[in-house]
Amino acid sequence: MQHINEYADLYRKPGPWCTIYADVSTGTVDTLEAGDVRPENISRDLLAAGATEADAQAAAQLEWTAKGVPGQVSRFVLIRNGAVELNEVLPGEPAQELTCVASIPDLLPLVQHRGREFAYIVAEVDRSGGEIRLHRAGRVQPDNVSGVEGSSQHIRKVPVGGWSQARYQHHVEEVWKRNADSVAGEIDVLAAANNARLILVGGDIRARELVVKQLSEASRAKASTIDMHSKNAGADRTVFDEEVRKRVAEYFAERYQEILERLAVQDGQANPLAADGVGQVVHALQQAQVGTLLLNPAALSGRTLLVLDAEPWVATAPEEALEANVLGKESAPAVLLRAAALTDAQVQLMPPGSLPEGMDLAGLLRWPVGPGAPSA
Repeated sequence: MQHINEYADLYRKPGPWCTIYADVSTGTVDTLEAGDVRPENISRDLLAAGATEADAQAAAQLEWTAKGVPGQVSRFVLIRNGAVELNEVLPGEPAQELTCVASIPDLLPLVQHRGREFAYIVAEVDRSGGEIRLHRAGRVQPDNVSGVEGSSQHIRKVPVGGWSQARYQHHVEEVWKRNADSVAGEIDVLAAANNARLILVGGDIRARELVVKQLSEASRAKASTIDMHSKNAGADRTVFDEEVRKRVAEYFAERYQEILERLAVQDGQANPLAADGVGQVVHALQQAQVGTLLLNPAALSGRTLLVLDAEPWVATAPEEALEANVLGKESAPAVLLRAAALTDAQVQLMPPGSLPEGMDLAGLLRWPVGPGAPSA
């Protein structure tokens, strides 16, 4: 789930807004050549979509190429009143490029991109340190690879016997713990800086136990171990990588399952903590009642909703606008995301077929439908 309330201030500003979501990769000759003409092409497309000359000029002057960023890269840009309001470089290619002009910014491409690009960490450790890789789901190459080299002196226990043996073995254990602490500290920093949702630790069995034990509480809650060491002689690297892919897929499946279970529990309740369908969900958003918006964009393709310049922010008909002005009709997913941001609701985009049959939109609510709703 994503919080998009950081964009609430943008959503409150009057339009028109230009939204551009483009592939700006530069890894080949073709993409370099495309980069040369991209500003002019985007400017022309914006004018054709109804943008002002000032907005088209702002797009033409923008540096679209993501220089120094390897691999597939996208750029998401919002322009208003001749100024660039948002300019984000995103890892990976766009699912579908977009250039449009509307009364509100369309953040759907950004939310979709971020939803599939969550960060996770894979650490392969031994008793002297380890290798830590930061990945993004859906990408082949890691974003970052770092190595932690701890002490390699006296890292093996030896059968020497007597009092000296106990002292030596204790020293070896302390070396292992210090090395594991260094690896755990690096993982904690990387996880916090990148909001990693999953931490996978493989390698030497004793080393991975120590590393997981010494992770921060926040990191440990996201961590699990892989019972293999790909760097051992004769180890099959592809088996380890396949297990990583399996764990990432399971993470996605578990998140969807948790959401669907929460939704299913409300079915048949007298005062449910859920709403479904456009009418019910819009009504709940108008009251800031939605805690989590469950949105299947494909199912709402082609449908529009009314955009309002003040609370309740969204409406299905003019009579629902109350004292607010109607700014126009826009794409339903874009309008719903705006209402979610302005009412501090989380958003979970649902793949086609994941919601119960016949349901294209749902909301998990902050308080129940019906009697008992608070006055504020």
